[in-house]
Amino acid sequence: MKIDLTVAAIPAFIGAMAAEYAWQRTHPVEPGTRAGDYQLADTVASLSMGVGSLAAPYVARRLLDPVTPGVGRHARTLLAIGAAAAVLTTVGDVVRRRVRDGALPDPQTVPADVREVQEELAGIRQAPPTRPDRTPPALRRVHGGLAVSAVASTALITSTTWAAMTSGKRLHARSPLDLGTGRWALLAAVLGWDFIYYWNHRLSHESRWLWAVHSVHHSSERYNLSTALRQPVAEGVTLTVPYGLLALAGVRPALIEQARGINLIYQFWIHTETIQRLGWVEKVFNTPSHHRVHHGSNRDYLDRNHGSILILWDRLFGTFEEEDEPVVYGLTSNIDTFDPVRIATHEWRDIAADVAAADSWHDRWSFLLRPPGWAYARRPAAGVA
Repeated sequence: MKIDLTVAAIPAFIGAMAAEYAWQRTHPVEPGTRAGDYQLADTVASLSMGVGSLAAPYVARRLLDPVTPGVGRHARTLLAIGAAAAVLTTVGDVVRRRVRDGALPDPQTVPADVREVQEELAGIRQAPPTRPDRTPPALRRVHGGLAVSAVASTALITSTTWAAMTSGKRLHARSPLDLGTGRWALLAAVLGWDFIYYWNHRLSHESRWLWAVHSVHHSSERYNLSTALRQPVAEGVTLTVPYGLLALAGVRPALIEQARGINLIYQFWIHTETIQRLGWVEKVFNTPSHHRVHHGSNRDYLDRNHGSILILWDRLFGTFEEEDEPVVYGLTSNIDTFDPVRIATHEWRDIAADVAAADSWHDRWSFLLRPPGWAYARRPAAGVA
């Protein structure tokens, strides 16, 4: 029977949290002045998300397999729905522009509004006032719903197809290489996972699609070992660098799963304020100090220290930051809730609202794919609530 290392480590996780809590009780500070202190509602939310993340892969498999191209029988239906929604959304774009502008631009000409923007960028004229949108509210809602359906179905088909095509079992079957099951093979698996994890973790901060999943882990304004268990439940609907690439290099799928467990277990202990600097270890490995920076919403700490076991990747690729000021934990705009459902879905709801309110395919896909900061800066200008 295959054993999930992260499940096997649960008793150790609980024991470590108990020890951390006991240390805090014997080293009290003024209430509210130490972000590492446990707060019941926050801890319950984190543990609930942890339990949810264990169940999520099994639930996702039941829900996603039927709509995965080449796997499920409903994939074509989802594809047809997405295509129809995209066509109707495009028709809606034309109708809304006609209602707003009174007529469509002449063919093979630069529309007046585009010409005005070009002149504005060239410094020739001031920006024109925004035209009011006179589209009936009911039509706007239908149009927005169609846009969300088109984007969501396309993203779902893309992510499930990508996951199926790049699974470890599939790629290993096509590889002429086999590293076996020895210690060197396991070391290759752990280092390879760590390297790919760095890029996926970095991309999770640079693409809003991935950030919608990963922001769950950053949503707590506390920082203790329970925060490590606040894990996402929607990893099955993302587009990442596949860990199955290790299988092409000859790493067996079972070892890839072991490497995953080792990396996740390592990351548990670095979610604490009770451990300060660790000397020479800081040069090579990810430590509590480095990871506190990663969880900081301080301007200088944003999108830094993405490593799992090794901090070398951050030093090598320019994303390393030393801990040199008190860390403010949480999101740049906190959601102020302990409800696990809201924690898991808040960014998805915001993306849906942005896509529904956008009036071009460029903006719709940008709200999903571009960095979160782009979307947050764009929302007021685009009139998104």
